[in-house]
Amino acid sequence: MNLAQRFVAATAFGLAATVLAQGPQVIAEWDIQTQPGGARLIQDAQARFERAHPGFKVQRTQIPNDAYKTKLKIAMGANEPPCVFTSWGGGVLREYVRAGQVVDLSFYLAQDPAFRDRFLPSAFAATTTQGKVYGLPGENTTAAVIYYNTEIFARFGLTPPKTWSELMKLVEALRARDVAPFALANKAKWPGSMYYMYLVDRVGGPEPFRKALARAPGGSFADPAFVEAGKYLQELVRAGAFAQGFNGLDYDVGASRRLLYSGKAAMELMGSWESSNMKNENPGFAKKMDFFPFPGLARGKGQAGNVVGSVGQNFYSVSTACKTPDAAYKLITTMFDDESVQARLQDKRLVPLKELAVTDAAMQRMMKLVADAPNVQLWYDQELPPQLAELHKDTVQALFGLSITPEEAAQKMEALAAQILK
Repeated sequence: MNLAQRFVAATAFGLAATVLAQGPQVIAEWDIQTQPGGARLIQDAQARFERAHPGFKVQRTQIPNDAYKTKLKIAMGANEPPCVFTSWGGGVLREYVRAGQVVDLSFYLAQDPAFRDRFLPSAFAATTTQGKVYGLPGENTTAAVIYYNTEIFARFGLTPPKTWSELMKLVEALRARDVAPFALANKAKWPGSMYYMYLVDRVGGPEPFRKALARAPGGSFADPAFVEAGKYLQELVRAGAFAQGFNGLDYDVGASRRLLYSGKAAMELMGSWESSNMKNENPGFAKKMDFFPFPGLARGKGQAGNVVGSVGQNFYSVSTACKTPDAAYKLITTMFDDESVQARLQDKRLVPLKELAVTDAAMQRMMKLVADAPNVQLWYDQELPPQLAELHKDTVQALFGLSITPEEAAQKMEALAAQILK
């Protein structure tokens, strides 16, 4: 019996002993998979776990994206978190780790190499702190791309732009035909952040953000790259690139997608999970949609192949308040077993595995986009510490609303960063 087999046997024995000694145990699990496909595959995996471990019962709670963030923060503050919870890794998870509220999963992974080694090494980057892993990947390998309605483009003889100047001409052409160029639901602020992140990258490459976050010499959130990104963003707004009311529309209820479905908007910049959302909500319309990468800037330092996204997207962790961490770990691994991986592929989700057999042409293109990217920038609102992440979202929404200048937004970010980043 090898090490992995001994670990599995020992874990099974431990779980059985726990059940015999204490009776049925409830494992509370929270996630944000509210779409039918995502919810179903998690429920199926949890049912398999319960069958394999009699006496354990999974109590699942699915919560919409933005409400989830608030609910988890309150639960952590009250020291009443669920056993298993999802996060985006990065700065928010690090805050919980520093507070001693998240189980170090490194031991489990060391004893379970068959599970660990299935994943791309980079899949653990967003949940690794000081060499220890606090979250397991992951719902999806994601990149923010521009989805577009192929029928609208064909009707007006339009083609996907490769440069910023081509994008601005496309905006003008769509507006001339009474079609909103972009659908955007920016009430929660993070959808609009994608434009800003891409523009910072296209202007200055990944270094300005890295240096500003690390407080490296010369690093500042008032760097010209951040200011120029704000100017390009407001150029889009002033050109009428977005459907009316965008800063008040709610992404969680599908407001931006409804604009696409109705033909009122032609494009949407969104993470690649949008393919799954469209497939679940409107499969007929989903066949009309294609995507292209965010355009490059002729005078920018950032490479056009850089993407904003993440390898793993959602990660699952175990809270230190959990009384059955061994069982919680086994639950997570069941949620990413072979059957779950295949279900995710059917739901147009790319689990970050080393060898993932993908036959769907669009998904193959998405995988190649991420695999070939010189840099994959984790979403700012997840990479930054929570307080700075909130200011980032606030200032970007204000940039969209034309209520703040790019210089003012950059100075606000730098002032707070200087206070809280060490």
